[in-house]
Amino acid sequence: MNWIIDTLRTYPELAIFFTLGIGFWIGKIKLGSFSLGIVTSTLLVGVLVGQFKIDISPNVKSVFFLMFLFAVGFGVGPQFFRGLKKDGLPQVLFSIIVCALCLVCPWIAAKIMGYNIGQAAGLLAGADTISAVIGVSTDMVNSLSIPAAQKTNMINAIPVCYAVTYIFGTIGSVWIIANLGPVILGGLDNVKKQCKELEASMGGDIATGEGGIFPAEDRVLYSAFKISGTSIAKGKTVEQLEKILDSKGHRLFVERIRQNGKIADVKKDTIIDEHDVIVLGGRKEFLIGEESIVGKEVYDIHLLDFPVEKLSVLLTSKSISGGTLEELKKKHFMHGVAVSSIKRAGIEIPVLKKTKLDRGDMIELSGLKKDVETALPKLGYVNRPTDKIDMIFTGLGIFLGGLFGALTLHIGKVPLSLTTSGGALIAGLVFGWLHSKHPNIGAIPEAALWFMNEIGLCTFIAVVGISAGPSFVEGFKQVGPMLFVVGAIVTVIPLVIAIFMGRYVFKFHPALTLGCAAGARTTTAALGATQNALNSKTPALGYTVTYAVGNTLLIIWGVVIVLLMK
Repeated sequence: MNWIIDTLRTYPELAIFFTLGIGFWIGKIKLGSFSLGIVTSTLLVGVLVGQFKIDISPNVKSVFFLMFLFAVGFGVGPQFFRGLKKDGLPQVLFSIIVCALCLVCPWIAAKIMGYNIGQAAGLLAGADTISAVIGVSTDMVNSLSIPAAQKTNMINAIPVCYAVTYIFGTIGSVWIIANLGPVILGGLDNVKKQCKELEASMGGDIATGEGGIFPAEDRVLYSAFKISGTSIAKGKTVEQLEKILDSKGHRLFVERIRQNGKIADVKKDTIIDEHDVIVLGGRKEFLIGEESIVGKEVYDIHLLDFPVEKLSVLLTSKSISGGTLEELKKKHFMHGVAVSSIKRAGIEIPVLKKTKLDRGDMIELSGLKKDVETALPKLGYVNRPTDKIDMIFTGLGIFLGGLFGALTLHIGKVPLSLTTSGGALIAGLVFGWLHSKHPNIGAIPEAALWFMNEIGLCTFIAVVGISAGPSFVEGFKQVGPMLFVVGAIVTVIPLVIAIFMGRYVFKFHPALTLGCAAGARTTTAALGATQNALNSKTPALGYTVTYAVGNTLLIIWGVVIVLLMK
């Protein structure tokens, strides 16, 4: 054991990887629906490892934290600037008010309880479940003109208070938004009914559940049907049959046909006759039940043997952006192409006729290779799988953001600065927006973005935990168990006000109110729980813009809380 401890002290990088490995493992463990999450578990494991008094250069955590913040900004940049448009302003204003409450409540509570700057910052970080505040407030404390010992004491208090308040911050947020929220908005059954009505108004099919929660298997399928004597397809051209099916609300395409035992090319004027076998392709829920009107479903291995492509495209087209999915589907180049999913700021939103499309949306298309390849350039930039990151764009982005954040304005004796971490976040927002406008530059693959987000933050947290480990117990004694109660109050008040405000002030639809509340507080877990409780994806329509604004403001509050407390 002594040899292991000595080795970790000699090679502190090994302590970081050990902390990450055990932290991720514990973070994946669930007790019912609860788990600590990888960030909190990594912090606690780091605290335990830190009892061995391992010294790690603070530059290590700074590198990974800047990488994390740039990735956060890059991911939400398009939606952040999109929210500044007229139709997004109500959600932006809602998010700003909620974020202001998330700052004022811990500030007032800290003043009442007599907490110091570090304790107040940790309360804000944990009660609002915004881990990045740990790093931003640490940078800000380091810039203060106070004795080094006082700085160390404050900085070490931040992760202590974060750990104490984070657990209820997470569980409480989920319960308030997913369980208490529907009650405040008129009752769970009533809100579920209104969600279904919203889906129906947007072109969703309540009978098939379109727009609700879907199983994980492919949503776009291809099936072969043998034309019977009573089939609606008998004697019709391919174009006529597709129009009939579309009039029923089922957008299906005739992809292949077997006539007289031979597979033939499909054209608009191809006439379908009895005993022919056709392949219909489209969303799974539309294919269900077609056997009764088209013909018996058969398994024709050779007819169904054709290449199908599924690719994502980053929407950049001005003519398509701002329109609805229904309008997109009417475009001639979308013939034979189905929309499998739409992601906005990484969050999947309902695929409904009236769903509005925004620049920066990631749209997944499915269909025959030739049809998909025709549609892709009309929509935007093809997100083809790649393992290469534009490091010129990323490296210079973090560098320029850091330079901007390092600028300091002195008002009296108070230094005002975004710090390098705040600058990296702002740079990420701008560069993410630029990438959505010019997707041929600044490519960051999804896997690389995940690495920058998750590993960047967790490595930073691991170093924080290891460094604060020796003083963690003493710090906990200073704040006492009362901090848990204070944190719970700070978590509850802004969210409850947000739900009432969404209903009575902004008059949002209940689904949007819950989605906006989750987004402004950047609690993705609450969004998922709400969607499951309502059996609807519609809350996601209120999540993306508010999440982009909330993620930005709550991180910047790490600077502001230090200034307010000082």
